[in-house]
Amino acid sequence: MSNNRLAGELPNCWCNLQSLRYMRLSNNRLTGELPDCWWNLQALEYMFLSNNYFSGEIPTAKWLTGDLPDCWCNFQALMFMDLSNNRLTGKLPDCWWSLEALFFMDLSNNSFSSKIPAAVGSHNCSLKSLYLAGNGFIGTFPPVLEGCNSLDTLDMGNNKFFGVVPPWIGSQIPLLRILSLKSNNFTGEIPLELSRLSQLQLLDMANNSLTGSIPVTFGSLTSMKHPQNLSTTELPNEWKYYDRINIIWKGHEQKFGKEIQLLTGIDLSGNLLSRCIPEELTNLQGIQFLNLSRNHLSCSIPENIGSLTFLESLDLSSNELTGAIPPSISSLSWLTTLNVSNNLLSGKIPTGNQLQTLTDPSIYSNNSGLCGFPLNISCANTSLAPVERNGEEEDHWMYYCVIAGIVSGLWLWFGMLFTVKSWRCCFLSFVDGMHVKL
Repeated sequence: MSNNRLAGELPNCWCNLQSLRYMRLSNNRLTGELPDCWWNLQALEYMFLSNNYFSGEIPTAKWLTGDLPDCWCNFQALMFMDLSNNRLTGKLPDCWWSLEALFFMDLSNNSFSSKIPAAVGSHNCSLKSLYLAGNGFIGTFPPVLEGCNSLDTLDMGNNKFFGVVPPWIGSQIPLLRILSLKSNNFTGEIPLELSRLSQLQLLDMANNSLTGSIPVTFGSLTSMKHPQNLSTTELPNEWKYYDRINIIWKGHEQKFGKEIQLLTGIDLSGNLLSRCIPEELTNLQGIQFLNLSRNHLSCSIPENIGSLTFLESLDLSSNELTGAIPPSISSLSWLTTLNVSNNLLSGKIPTGNQLQTLTDPSIYSNNSGLCGFPLNISCANTSLAPVERNGEEEDHWMYYCVIAGIVSGLWLWFGMLFTVKSWRCCFLSFVDGMHVKL
């Protein structure tokens, strides 16, 4: 019943559907709070309620008393829960980790707050995709996720998480393909252990307060060394269909669905990272976007940047990069978005191939030493300068020779005039003749 214009609140009669396994009401105009009695639907396996106007807290079962776990524990058969894009508030029930059949949970874009609850006792986490983005969750990186060894996609972006990114992610969540921690308050250095995630194809840690340098070991991220294809990212149909995430793609935020399987890249923009860009990053020949903008990165752009064969978007703007733009950048035949503005770069902008299509001068702006197309700053033709200087020197020597010849000729003439009698008589006769005429 999704993608209709259903409006109003959910009726309590739904609670009589004791054998219901599949509930899909997404993309409607349903409002109000979720019915208290719906937790009786213990056979439910798939729950789709996204993109509606539900509000209030997730209800608890009023008929449960004492030390029994919260109502969520009734959904023992639930495998897929999508409550995204509603107006749900409050905190998550403590018992949510008891849903051991649950492999997909999307709570993104609501108004949940407080910390992610810890597990009560031992738990068997079957989650493969967890979306918590766009809420008000607080606290450190949830320690409970250390037990989710099957987790493939983790999106915690746009919350209020803080503290360091734990190193155990690299060993305890080894199957991660997509990790988004953007727009939180994470601090400290990027853990080297993330490079152990051999299947990682999307890493988004933008807009935090991360410090230190970019790990050199990122050059060994296996899945980023080659372009993705469907044969290497084959997933169960019901799972991959709902894979989705928002990323900054070519300067604009875009939402990707199942095609996210084919996208590879790194976004570390908007942090406090410093030192050089590791040359080892150029080993990641399969990445399609690299965004390191708005940091404090220095040194030069890696000489082998042209090795990133499939790169379509490169943003290194607003750093402290120096030196020339490497000529190898002209080898990036797929490049459609480039930004190196607001740095300390110098020299002639490389030309040729795909670079000739990037005609917006703002992508090179605020680099006082850059020149050449598409900037309106011509580069000095240093190859002709020595020739011009040699020509000037030859002209000077010619002038000196002429003057020296004239002076020598005059001295020779006067010498002959005073030493040769016939010359002296002719000269005096010439002078007397000129005097008579005057």
